[in-house]
Amino acid sequence: MSNQITATFVQQFKETLYHLVQQKGARLRDAVTVEMVNGEYAFFDQIGATAAVERTARHTDSPLVNTPHARRRVPMRDFEWGDLIDDQDRVRSLVDPTSSYLRNAMWALGRKLDDLVIEAAFADAATGKSGTTPIAFPAGQQVAASAAGLTIDKLLQAKQKLDAAEVDSDDPRVLVCSARQIKDLLGTTQVTSADYNSVKALAQGEIDTFLGFRFIRSERLPADGSSNRRVLAFARSGIGLAIGRDMKGSVGERADKGFATYVYACLSAGASRLEEERVVEIKCTEA
Repeated sequence: MSNQITATFVQQFKETLYHLVQQKGARLRDAVTVEMVNGEYAFFDQIGATAAVERTARHTDSPLVNTPHARRRVPMRDFEWGDLIDDQDRVRSLVDPTSSYLRNAMWALGRKLDDLVIEAAFADAATGKSGTTPIAFPAGQQVAASAAGLTIDKLLQAKQKLDAAEVDSDDPRVLVCSARQIKDLLGTTQVTSADYNSVKALAQGEIDTFLGFRFIRSERLPADGSSNRRVLAFARSGIGLAIGRDMKGSVGERADKGFATYVYACLSAGASRLEEERVVEIKCTEA
């Protein structure tokens, strides 16, 4: 047997690029209030509740009710993505990765939209005429961790907070949690419970709604200082997403880089919590 036969072995290459596991774009964009805007800042103008005045005599003056006004300011933030493909790369790899790169870029920007929404839910909101007065996320809108993961009782507490604040029943409600929290629900729901089949169907992806919340899975939720996952429950009108320039991609040559192909994508957007009573944080342990 020849010891040199290994020199004739063939290396086989694929002509397809496979994307590694990742969240493919935005999941929360359609779950919040979206406004297309022009300018450095976006403003969401609001009016508050008023009370009717009882008429106690004939021919009295017409009432004058002072309607409260408020606004939330959202700064536009710019995000970019870019990568180069040399002509030599195509020759040596047998693959033209341009379309795969562009798809990767759009997915990355979509995930950034989710990050903006999640960040805005818990961050200080800017209010006032010029949007310079910060409002912190109130402790009263939090459901305590209580050394437990996500439970039906915690979901009921979140629902109660929204109901007690008179959040419209026709305002779609969303719950953003990770795969761990859905597992917690299954683990804390007894097989004999009437809720078990619903939670099981939720975990299997057969339904996406439970207790009035549309569940959206996200592995991008932050943890607090005590390592509790900050699960997010909100009504659609409770969070605003302002988009100045929607996701845009382009492909061209870079003369300054040896006429390599440059794949580029960009986005201009911002988000804010619009009303504290419409957003609830559910703290969940993951120990």
